[in-house]
Amino acid sequence: MAVGEGVRRRGCGCSKADFFPEESFASWEAYGRALRSTGARLVDRLTARSADATELHEVRRRSGADMRRDLTWWDLAWFGVGAVIGAGIFVLTGQEARNAVGPAVVVSYVVSGVSAMLSVFCYTEFAVEIPVAGGSFAYLRVELGDFMAFVAAGNILLEYCIGGAAVARSWTSYFATLLNHHPNDFRVHAASLSADYSRLDPIAVAVIAAICLLAVLSTKASSRLNYALSIVHVAVILFIIVAGLTKADSSNLTRDFMPFGPRGIFAASAVLFFAYIGFDAVSTMAEETRNPARDIPIGLVGAMALTTLLYCVLALTLCLMRPYGDIDPDAPFSVAFSDVGMGWAKYVVAFGALKGMTTVLLVSAVGQARYLTHIARAHMMPPWLARVDAKTGTPVNATVAMMAATAVIAFFTDLNVLSNLLSISTLFIFMLVAVALLVRRYYVSGETSDGDRNALAACVAAILASSVATASCWGLDVGGGTWVPYAVTVPAWLAATAWLAAFVPRAREPKLWGVPMVPWLPSASIAINVFLLGSIDSKSFMRFGIWTAALLVYYLFVGLHASYDTAKALAAEASAAKVEDGDAAKPKPSAPPM
Repeated sequence: MAVGEGVRRRGCGCSKADFFPEESFASWEAYGRALRSTGARLVDRLTARSADATELHEVRRRSGADMRRDLTWWDLAWFGVGAVIGAGIFVLTGQEARNAVGPAVVVSYVVSGVSAMLSVFCYTEFAVEIPVAGGSFAYLRVELGDFMAFVAAGNILLEYCIGGAAVARSWTSYFATLLNHHPNDFRVHAASLSADYSRLDPIAVAVIAAICLLAVLSTKASSRLNYALSIVHVAVILFIIVAGLTKADSSNLTRDFMPFGPRGIFAASAVLFFAYIGFDAVSTMAEETRNPARDIPIGLVGAMALTTLLYCVLALTLCLMRPYGDIDPDAPFSVAFSDVGMGWAKYVVAFGALKGMTTVLLVSAVGQARYLTHIARAHMMPPWLARVDAKTGTPVNATVAMMAATAVIAFFTDLNVLSNLLSISTLFIFMLVAVALLVRRYYVSGETSDGDRNALAACVAAILASSVATASCWGLDVGGGTWVPYAVTVPAWLAATAWLAAFVPRAREPKLWGVPMVPWLPSASIAINVFLLGSIDSKSFMRFGIWTAALLVYYLFVGLHASYDTAKALAAEASAAKVEDGDAAKPKPSAPPM
């Protein structure tokens, strides 16, 4: 039986073959041999790159049934709005306006919105060319190889899981507010547990279970609920804008527009960027899109443009209502309406936040399951998780597994929405996708000459190095606030990008839809994502390092050997098929004369 064939069976199998069908796990002796070959296998996987056709056909078939192609650009656009506009806008805006940037928070939203839009363009070309459920995992696997794809995907799954748990607990808090209760009134206090884990949240678990059930039953039904809730959510946002502007005082905006200077604008942008996180989940739905070449660009770019506009206008409204020093960092809009004599409006704000968090949880559930599904298709996770149910056309096992992990965290852990929205790994992955796009356009294995390949590598390395240098100078305040260091680092970035554009020939052009202004746009995406990374706090880097180390341990002991066996089995099958086709094409010799 070929590797991965076992995943085609239906049912809820629990045998060893459902989880470890590969040759390396056939016995302890086989596993010992695999471990002794870890070095050679790691070298093989570090340089191994998948192909578009492999991801689209061979890998996708390992799920058994196909996912249903039910989604249009309308569905994707509202999935994008639902994924992005959540609780963040209602909290992050006040925190950053008061503590980091002042009324110039509007400019910070523009900066972070431009960064997100650049990443959207990069994601869109990949989603159109490789419309599979794996999202960035599949894109990086094709262009940067198995190892880098696994590290990136593992980090984004962590962000989905912990972020979903934080949003679910926040859902309970806003629900309690609507009913005039303290958030902890609906939580169970377990005094025997430590303080950070003693507020048990059964409502968060119930919300996650309901979202999981809907995501399992139908992607199309999830889409319909999402855009119904998102339309209501946008209506609430429009109400907040219109009602807030009736209480506007222009002096709040003009009195001291940029009290923390340019550094405050970019520091706030690094935080506010995470109010845009979620659109990457939409790219995982490309496999279920009817016409990817048309629907994905319209859906993704349209959703991000609408979101950026609403964020900027909301931030402007808040700063016009109250002086930035009087903005409440925890409930900025609710308190602002109370301060101007419209206390009843806080219920509308809480209702809007509740709707927003529901759609964020829904899109997150759909997106994270599809990431996990494609990772399991590559056998970097147990192939049992790759199964797609023939009746519902959804990845049931992956959805339940991810939501169960999210529910456990949400039930026990007292998570703060803000700290968990700050995701270093997401910026890291967005940067990698931009690098992968440059590789895709300028390098084709077997066609690109060694000289052009080396020139591409040098240019990409120079772009990364100059971007890191710029971010480091900014973060460490090299030069004492002068612009001298940037007179070196920024021209270096410009020179590297210009050299790539002028002297390195492109190896491939997009077939259906492509990012404009290559290499400038993906190079700018790399620069701004790295720059924002430089503004992230040290604790986030520590978490990133610890989780990545754990991923490496799993990969070296399990994922590497499973994916190595699967790749070799796939190559053997392809070779056998070629031999059979060649034999069939040869004319049969005539019978010898009697």
